Amino acid sequence: MIYRFRVILDANEDVFRDIEIEADATFEDFHNAITQSFGFGGQEMASFYLSDDKWEEGEEIALFDMGDNPGDVMVMGETSLQSLVSEDNTKLIYVYDFLNMWTFLVELAEIAEREEGIQYPNLIFAHGQIPEEAPEKEFIAEGGDEDSDEEDFDLDPEDYDSLDFDENWN
Repeated sequence: MIYRFRVILDANEDVFRDIEIEADATFEDFHNAITQSFGFGGQEMASFYLSDDKWEEGEEIALFDMGDNPGDVMVMGETSLQSLVSEDNTKLIYVYDFLNMWTFLVELAEIAEREEGIQYPNLIFAHGQIPEEAPEKEFIAEGGDEDSDEEDFDLDPEDYDSLDFDENWN
């Protein structure tokens, strides 16, 4: 079986790639196909996240297990696409380069039969150019409300007398 994915850069401009990959390929294989199709070097950290219909981040599939307890995190090289992606679970979030936070929305578009003579993974369509820098994201804390009545802190770092600390503490 072949999975056909659309991988969309989370940005204002339309930038996406359509990629075919074998269903039994690993998430690491898919990571490599995505980085190559967008022109990245592939040497930065990355993770996939399971997602729901609202594109909310779920369980992580990491490039490397860097957790406190080995085995607590799914690892790309040990996890096949077909073990987590199906007609019922079609959405993933892919984050490449945690310093720049290149974020992609990944959706399974179709499950097809393998075609003879085609090498997989296969880039079947590319639209748009990736920008020089990762698009900025607006992060809002869970349950956060921009219009909350919480006190705003308007501190003047030059006004030491109003700051509640001992400047000679060391």
